[in-house]
Amino acid sequence: MKLRMQLTGRARRALVATAAVSAAALALSGCGAGGGGDDASDSAGLNVVVEGGGKAELQPIADLYEEETGTEVTLVELPYAGLYDRISSELQAGEPSFDVAALDAIWLPAFAPGLAPLDDLYTDEVESDLFGGLVSEAQVDGTFVGMPVWTNSEILFYRTDLFEDPANMADFEAEYGYALAAPTTWEQYRDIAEFFTRDTDGDGAIDLYGTDVKGAVETEWLATVSQAGEESMVLDADAGEVTIDDAEHKEALDFYVSLLPYAPSGAAQLDWAGAQNLFYQGKLAMMRFWGHAYRQTPDDSPIKDQIGVAPMIGGSGGVAGVPGAWYLSVPASGDKQDAAKDFIQFAYEHNDLSADTSLGLVARKSAFESKEAEAGFENYPALVATLEAPQSLPRPATPQWQEIVDSVLIPMLQKAVEPGADTAQLLSDAKSQIESIVE
Repeated sequence: MKLRMQLTGRARRALVATAAVSAAALALSGCGAGGGGDDASDSAGLNVVVEGGGKAELQPIADLYEEETGTEVTLVELPYAGLYDRISSELQAGEPSFDVAALDAIWLPAFAPGLAPLDDLYTDEVESDLFGGLVSEAQVDGTFVGMPVWTNSEILFYRTDLFEDPANMADFEAEYGYALAAPTTWEQYRDIAEFFTRDTDGDGAIDLYGTDVKGAVETEWLATVSQAGEESMVLDADAGEVTIDDAEHKEALDFYVSLLPYAPSGAAQLDWAGAQNLFYQGKLAMMRFWGHAYRQTPDDSPIKDQIGVAPMIGGSGGVAGVPGAWYLSVPASGDKQDAAKDFIQFAYEHNDLSADTSLGLVARKSAFESKEAEAGFENYPALVATLEAPQSLPRPATPQWQEIVDSVLIPMLQKAVEPGADTAQLLSDAKSQIESIVE
């Protein structure tokens, strides 16, 4: 599922989303949401476009809204790339066929000129119940253009059967001088990754790795950049300065590639789906991954009931993750703005309904807190601790962010995870490429 992975390359997400295209086409033909004909936005109801994984999160809210107000809410699913392209073209034309859109956080700066202000929804009470990063990310040039409907972050996943094994505990402490437990620092993470990288069946080949290294996605490295203490990952959009070649980025990239000896080969092509499969198959002792995955372990996984979770690890700057939020927004040229804003406010007020969905993602602090003591929600405290960490900073608010990711960051990481990579030179080259994009 695309949303749950929080992948960032639109072309790559489109490949992952291929299975959703047929379903999306059926939904569009059924409700007329493709523009022209009997469009849902021409009726008394509300038409909400959403990425495939987001429909499950919004469905209970839409159902309750219809029950309480009598207003029908039609949720139209689209694959990630299709959603982006459709919203982009319709906002530019000033003729949206939707009344509300669920937007990836990284799209807000690009779409902001076509979105209606939501400042009146952001009371002090609302802001106090949202993580700081979500509040800042919702604003473009000082105007709120989206209300967070769910958020995510990478946290630490680890195998409790390995960590709680008495022999492993004794051997680790004897070798490293401290107790084996869920790591909190880079150094502990690397030690534990080294310790668990081994040949478990005696055939001379390593079959258990301490961790993975993902070269085909950028967000995990960006979290590492914040963990190194960087305040402006990749670039300072306000100052117009590219920061990717500074000391913090270098420290982060060096740590990132230092884990390669304790990870399976093929890092340059490893993405979220591949890493998740490795962990579920029992081939990794630890994984840094989006928090929703705790609720989605396959029933046939050999580690089904042996997964522990903890906050994301930290470097010299402390714990940090990258918030993976989605926002509800209203087109400025839409003809149902008041009704659309009413639905968005209702979605905020009933945000807790999304907790019991397949992804189990919410946005409000109170919604997380209402479930964190319940069985099956053990990932919530780890998510909250990570999202509340001062260094859990949003990605740069620039309309060119997607291009920077696809054409610079991922290619750089794929080169960095190859043997003998010159990380300083790669970062310097990346700076030049990004400067040419944002100039």
